[in-house]
Amino acid sequence: MATARRVSLFDRRVQVRLAPAAHEILFGAAKILSEGQVEGDRFIGSTMVTIDLERAAAKISDGCDAATARRVAELLPADERERERVRGLAVDEARRRAGPLARPEVDLRVRASGHQLRIDMDLEARLEASGEAVPLGAMTGEPRRKS
Repeated sequence: MATARRVSLFDRRVQVRLAPAAHEILFGAAKILSEGQVEGDRFIGSTMVTIDLERAAAKISDGCDAATARRVAELLPADERERERVRGLAVDEARRRAGPLARPEVDLRVRASGHQLRIDMDLEARLEASGEAVPLGAMTGEPRRKS
């Protein structure tokens, strides 16, 4: 093995993550379907988001193909901020159906299917009793339902 006589002072890393504008672009092309029901003192529901990258092609410089969809499906759940924003969407949808909720729990799954992203969220929460604080913070700036 050769001895290194010179080494760099810098450790270079290439990091790929979702761009700050990704959420607005992706959810601007989203179709959202929510369903659920109250069972006793609990709400159980799901929100399904389908994002067709081709619908957002005019705003995206990357290819709107299956490889890009797979990359986004990989990166979105790993990004804490995005994960919370998407979960907030499911909570907002559930609150529209059931009213105030306490301690909502959201199970998030993201997958790619061709040039589409499929985001599935299952939510379970207790119905909020009067005066009980809702632990999930205000979800300002959340995406609105698209038709």
